[in-house]
Amino acid sequence: MGKLTYKQAGVDEEKAQRFVNFIKERVSSMPFEVKLLGSFASGVKIPPMKRPVVMMSTDGVGTKLLVAQKVGIHSTVGIDLVAMNVNDVITSGAIPIAFLDYIAFGDVTEEVLRSVMEGILEGCRRAEVPLVGGETAQMPDFYPLGVYDLVGFCVGICEEDELITGSSIREGDLLLAIPSSGFHSNGYSLIRKVLEVKKVDYHHYLQEWGKTVAEVLLEPTRIYWEDIKKLRTAKLMPKAMVHVTGGGIPGNLIRVLPEGIKARVDRSVIGERFPFSWIKKLGEIEEEEMFRVFNMGVGFILVVDKDHLDKVTETLPDAFIIGEVLRGERSVEIL
Repeated sequence: MGKLTYKQAGVDEEKAQRFVNFIKERVSSMPFEVKLLGSFASGVKIPPMKRPVVMMSTDGVGTKLLVAQKVGIHSTVGIDLVAMNVNDVITSGAIPIAFLDYIAFGDVTEEVLRSVMEGILEGCRRAEVPLVGGETAQMPDFYPLGVYDLVGFCVGICEEDELITGSSIREGDLLLAIPSSGFHSNGYSLIRKVLEVKKVDYHHYLQEWGKTVAEVLLEPTRIYWEDIKKLRTAKLMPKAMVHVTGGGIPGNLIRVLPEGIKARVDRSVIGERFPFSWIKKLGEIEEEEMFRVFNMGVGFILVVDKDHLDKVTETLPDAFIIGEVLRGERSVEIL
């Protein structure tokens, strides 16, 4: 046996450098200026504030990645990655100022890596947040051939006295929903199990909806920054904001409720929206389980003063009332 090299061990440094150069070219053409400070770490300048609070979030895309890898569509999961992190950060009232990504794989093609990165950059454009750094980790023998994982990290900033915590929620406040774009990035382990048990092909065409199963499942997570930015501009920031992810409406809404306050959600207003109605019927899933696992068409919830309702819905035309706030034991009722 001759002398071994890093490439023979499964790490192609030339390929990695080409990918880094690809990212640098794309980042330089982003529609906002990025001033990086340092070389081994990335930095951004903090806008002038009296008492700035830095908010942070880290998250991935979950087993939605397995769907993308199974059908060979990689262009949207990067948007999901940005969305899952940015949507969490903005619930606090923070402005997203930086995003970083981590891509780990054993052996995937440069085409796949570039497709994933294009999605991440598109997500950053939608969220108006600069991609300031990241890590590309080649891990041969750790990940199977063609498999990759994604992790994102978002930094936001907010004035301390403008942080949104939910502490001012009172009886009589209203719950406004902003629609989701579909399953977003949660519930995919259940979805994949249903499709496996029912022997449904990912390329099966859903005639009624004009899409394949894969296209429905890979619809990217909606990024709510544009909506919240409109509320900021109009000085209509809500008392609390909820990003509906794993745990569904009850599992996430309760996180912002103060003691002695309960939320009542009207399921008849939410209704049975596609694709939730489809997976519920296909998998014979109980409705309570559906609400525990999926966003049910509600991707983001605003808790607002009823006196601000007209102005908020005028600013966000697709927002709609799904419930109200009452006194009582801290809980979420879905009736």
